[in-house]
Amino acid sequence: MGGFFGVAKHDECINELFYGVDYNSHMGTKRAGIATCYGGVFTRSIHNIENSYFRSKFEGDLKDFRGNVGIGVISDTDAQPIIVNCHLGKFAIVTVGRINNINELEKELLAKGHHFCEHSYDIINPTEMIAALISEGTDYVTGIKNVYARVKGSCSMLLLTEDSIIAARDKYGRTPIIVGQKDGAHAITSETCAFPNLGYDVCYNLGPAEIVEVKADGITKLKEAEKTMQICAFLWTYYGYPVCEYEGKNVDLMRYESGLEMGRNDDTEVDFVSAVPDSGIGMALGYSQGKGVPYQRGIVKYTPTWPRSFTPSTQERRELVAKMKLIPNKTLLKDKKVIFCDDSIVRGTQLSDNV
Repeated sequence: MGGFFGVAKHDECINELFYGVDYNSHMGTKRAGIATCYGGVFTRSIHNIENSYFRSKFEGDLKDFRGNVGIGVISDTDAQPIIVNCHLGKFAIVTVGRINNINELEKELLAKGHHFCEHSYDIINPTEMIAALISEGTDYVTGIKNVYARVKGSCSMLLLTEDSIIAARDKYGRTPIIVGQKDGAHAITSETCAFPNLGYDVCYNLGPAEIVEVKADGITKLKEAEKTMQICAFLWTYYGYPVCEYEGKNVDLMRYESGLEMGRNDDTEVDFVSAVPDSGIGMALGYSQGKGVPYQRGIVKYTPTWPRSFTPSTQERRELVAKMKLIPNKTLLKDKKVIFCDDSIVRGTQLSDNV
């Protein structure tokens, strides 16, 4: 996955950009980057965040940034933002998505005379691929439509121009883009948890394949939304932070109501219900209410620095992470019948060890 944040203000934006991107940190663990534009000059910083937090890596860079508009990203894949200069103009771009036919597109674009500069582990940078497809358009909108037509998979993006941000949601709406507003500023994000402490209120949700231009004073629709929606339900179940909202539906409330229904319809005799933390907590609280049994913390997560246990590359590593980040409270569990609410079972990594 991944998450991004952009802001357009009448005054300097770097502080809000810094904190807004940080509020997307739960969506990725590999790369992060920010970019601003001031007087036509783009400034960019990218860091590896596999072994440290976003804030600790970028705080020392903030003095180098100026401008009223900026974008940033937390990525589980490539290094971004990419800064591009083409016949459309100069722009920076961040993306969230997955290109399933990237090898096929690489061959097609190389045959047309394109070239690619951003490589990691001999793999084309997906964001640079998206930028190349945009540059084939006669303007930004036709370029983004070219992405929709050519990419198999999904891609949502933010483009930073000299004085605005262009936001484009994946053609099937698999990943969200939400616009917030306050006096003298607008912001765009994947995760609405970025808004409250920065003073923004949600004012608009982009639809599938919709394109808008965002400036400090407002948003302009550049392309209407399509009707087909295939948003990733995993956002509510697992990835989403509890206070986030997607399509107007709150993550923690969705989890609570799911648990409530399970509890109402379960006749299992138990002493208490416990969550497999963190994202199982909302479901366990709902189950407790629906069934009328106590909620207790039979398993406790030691620290949020442990990564998600299904993302490491090897099964051995996944099993180690699953085991080390959760600690059973044996005093509470001994001789008890307990229901555990887990958020999801992807590979069964946590399930087997917890049982």
